[in-house]
Amino acid sequence: MSTDPPASEELSQDLVFDILSNTRRRMVLYYLREYGAPASVQEIAERIAALENEIPPEELSRQQQKRVYVSLYQTHLPKLHEAGIIEYDDAEGMVSLTDRALEIDTYLTPTSESTYPWQLHYLVLAAIGGILFVPASLGVPVFAAIPTLPLGIMLMLSFAVSAAIQYWQHTQRQQSLPAELLEGGDK
Repeated sequence: MSTDPPASEELSQDLVFDILSNTRRRMVLYYLREYGAPASVQEIAERIAALENEIPPEELSRQQQKRVYVSLYQTHLPKLHEAGIIEYDDAEGMVSLTDRALEIDTYLTPTSESTYPWQLHYLVLAAIGGILFVPASLGVPVFAAIPTLPLGIMLMLSFAVSAAIQYWQHTQRQQSLPAELLEGGDK
């Protein structure tokens, strides 16, 4: 394979857009990020073919997988390697992300961050709980009329429901593909 660009050189916007202009290259980057470890070209081709054909990997025909494998091997992996975004050992058939892959993150749809301020949500719940529970348990007039057991149960349920909703949103984000992988027919 060709040599990587010098690590001190920043990826140009034109190169990043060229790299990201192809769905299969975006899928390679997505898969390697999700998988979190070096992967074989065969594994990557199988996963991409399954996504493109919207079927489980075990239902792929040999032809469906081969079509993706050939395009990765001949075109997409060499291009990503030349840009220094992946390490590609074609002798062993292994692919891994490099640190340079982080440079293109600003051009991709963020999928792992929540837009809801959960930290603030929990802080407000704790503050409300403290403002109500502490004076009620100390017998401060007006607050003493609030029964502490139901108040404590209500606060615990508020935290439990909040945590369940946050967990559900997190799993939904993890299971959905980024928008840039769902568009385009540029194989």
